[in-house]
Amino acid sequence: MLIGRTRFVVFIAVIAVLLVAFSLFLQGTWVALETIYETWRDLFGQREDSTTSELAVQFLEVVSTMLKAVVFYIIGVGLYSLFIRPLNLTSALGVETLADLEQKVVSVIVVILGVTFLEHFIRWQEPLETLYFAGALALAGGALVAFQYVHRRQGSDLQQPEAKLRARRELFEHGNEQRQIGERDVQRAEDATRAKLEGRVDGGDGGGD
Repeated sequence: MLIGRTRFVVFIAVIAVLLVAFSLFLQGTWVALETIYETWRDLFGQREDSTTSELAVQFLEVVSTMLKAVVFYIIGVGLYSLFIRPLNLTSALGVETLADLEQKVVSVIVVILGVTFLEHFIRWQEPLETLYFAGALALAGGALVAFQYVHRRQGSDLQQPEAKLRARRELFEHGNEQRQIGERDVQRAEDATRAKLEGRVDGGDGGGD
């Protein structure tokens, strides 16, 4: 049906987001190599231009860049798997629904907030400003953690540990990227959703073989 094929417009967003992720990975790699080169050059040249704290901040910036790249990568492959064609990669990562995608992105963002604060803490240039910055990050991080808690209480539609394990095996052992959705998977999802709505099981439980 024509209206169903409109989902392929998401492919434009997938390409754009993956290009952003690829660019950030390259940027992080370049900064890491440059920082490593300058560190060893200063060490063998017996120069003390860079202190240990400055090097730590530079490497933390690399970590922060890589984590941002991971966020865009997860969004890209998640959108592809949800709207274009299912992938074993997203199933292995536990991204079965838009809600799962939100959870993964929020989790990485919380880590990025922590790394960002650590950068400011190591610099310790303006103590009062650092305190304000910590308070702002605490509010933002607390809101995200609260969102995750509420989401976990509600549960996901397709939280199936067995399906995730099968996806990991197919992906990493057999190199099979595409995931097949069988009738048993659909039936397990329906049973789990019905049981959750009736209150017979916890929202985080999933069906299995």
